[in-house]
Amino acid sequence: MAVIEISHLEKRFGEIEVLKDISLSVNKGEVISVIGASGSGKSTMLRCINLLEKPSGGKILFNGKDIMEKGMNISEYRAKVGMVFQQFNLFENMTALQNCVVGQVKVLHRKKDEAEEIARENLARVGMLQYINAKPRQLSGGQKQRVAIARTLSMNPEVMLFDEPTSALDPEMVGEVLAVMKTLAESGYTMIVVTHEMGFARDVSDRVIFMDKGVVVEDDSPKVIFQNPKMERTKEFLARYFAS
Repeated sequence: MAVIEISHLEKRFGEIEVLKDISLSVNKGEVISVIGASGSGKSTMLRCINLLEKPSGGKILFNGKDIMEKGMNISEYRAKVGMVFQQFNLFENMTALQNCVVGQVKVLHRKKDEAEEIARENLARVGMLQYINAKPRQLSGGQKQRVAIARTLSMNPEVMLFDEPTSALDPEMVGEVLAVMKTLAESGYTMIVVTHEMGFARDVSDRVIFMDKGVVVEDDSPKVIFQNPKMERTKEFLARYFAS
């Protein structure tokens, strides 16, 4: 059964239609990379899945339940469908450890000691245990993003959403974040990754979705998308991307 099922999703900002009739499903343990030019609707789709944007039409089911039904506890839902942001979104006045603890205590109602133990485990997983007392201003971009991933992991998510997690990083820091994400993918996490990192999309994903102008143009295996895309628009995008 699909963990997430999107059917006929639409999103408009005023007169501008950003998402047009998007339908796709995500199975447990699948790693899906979403690629496409800036402005194609990739991040908006992710934000709709996480309910940071309210869809204008269509349905999103999580484990068979409509996430837009009245009475849906959005904080609990976001704990299960965790999001890693482009700009980290860490609390600047909190240490790395505190950033990974606060959501567990407030949303999952874990005791502080238990939350700290889980946070330490996840900071260790992403290679950040020695920085538990550092505040975001003392960390590099790559380190901040690894803390942000540990924070999401600490909520025991069923699905992890990554919104261009490396695009705010200096080139030499991109590799350390992608390495963590690759390890998570190999551990069986269900992941939807909006990315410009074509190597990651090609080598780590089970499926690659190419979006353009608010629609899913192509949804196939990395091998098909990168070696033998069916749609002319996909071929154009990849030719331009790899030429740049």
